[in-house]
Amino acid sequence: MEIDIEKKSEERVVLSIDKILDEARVLGCSDVHFTTKISPVVRLHGTLRKLSSYPEMTEGMIMKLVEQLTGGRNVENIKNHIDTDFSYITRRGYRHRVNVYHQRGNTAISIRLLRNDIPTLEDLDLPEILGEFSMRPRGLILVTGPTGSGKSTTLAAMIDYVNVNRSAHIITVEDPIEYVHEHKRCMINQREIGDDVETFALALRAALREDPDVILVGEMRDYETINAAVTAAETGHLVMSTLHTTCASDTINRIIDVFPAHQQGQIRTQLATVLVGIIAQTLIPRADNTGRVAAVEILNATDSIKAMIRDNKVHLIQTAIQTGRNVGMVCLDQELARMVKEGIIDEPHAREKCLDPNEFERFLKG
Repeated sequence: MEIDIEKKSEERVVLSIDKILDEARVLGCSDVHFTTKISPVVRLHGTLRKLSSYPEMTEGMIMKLVEQLTGGRNVENIKNHIDTDFSYITRRGYRHRVNVYHQRGNTAISIRLLRNDIPTLEDLDLPEILGEFSMRPRGLILVTGPTGSGKSTTLAAMIDYVNVNRSAHIITVEDPIEYVHEHKRCMINQREIGDDVETFALALRAALREDPDVILVGEMRDYETINAAVTAAETGHLVMSTLHTTCASDTINRIIDVFPAHQQGQIRTQLATVLVGIIAQTLIPRADNTGRVAAVEILNATDSIKAMIRDNKVHLIQTAIQTGRNVGMVCLDQELARMVKEGIIDEPHAREKCLDPNEFERFLKG
């Protein structure tokens, strides 16, 4: 389906959502945005750019694009000013994650371009310990970072590692489904919020009756979901999920702070028992301008780390990560310094992402 728009100059312009998305994919973009009074905007290697070959968008044009992207209940929700998430597949078979929202009374669209193939941990140049985490029989693995830092891609690679290397029943709960997994050595059931189940918390509670070995939760958004995920990990399942935090210690504090004060001692004990590891990551432009690369901080939940969590000494964890390389831990500032020294990324970009400028400087000179 295409849209015809009459411009004031009488020039005839044809907009096709598939055409725009295909162009963005050829350019290597990660996101496409549509909002009123500006041409479509793409994010290329982390930087926003206008597609100036297209006209400034109007509310009518954006709603026509919405009708190409989806129908039925989603369109009704959008017309009722309800923020709506769904997935979209182009005629060429490429998948996209779509969010439609409203600003100043007008409709706007944000689309994330997804890979059709599932990358391996080796493809993403991620440490081997992520594969070790993925093979644990039970516990909680968290991948954290800001929006657009590649968390979903890392989780997809970890799920694929399980799919290739062990026999298990994997249940994923996503909003929406981003990477479609095939059955390999594992049986994989993927549930989408809205279409298959109402909420993450409900899906997690139901999953305990569905004989899973591994449960992937797209995002731990609220108390109910976090509580259900920790409970699932406690009852003998391997649970993987994401949080929007920038480092391992912040992640632990965020989980604990979600709970009421009188329950925080209990959740520290539970978290210390179930935590397997935390991968905090960020994406940084490559020095050769060929794309972006992930810089990661890795916390391996050793006995000493578990004791720090249990004893409310989370502030000591960052130091433990710096000295824990022999057990697979990676310090983000140290990793950024290494990547600068090896010419993978530029120093200014690394400084923007470092946690402690003084520590980063010390590692850079060390």
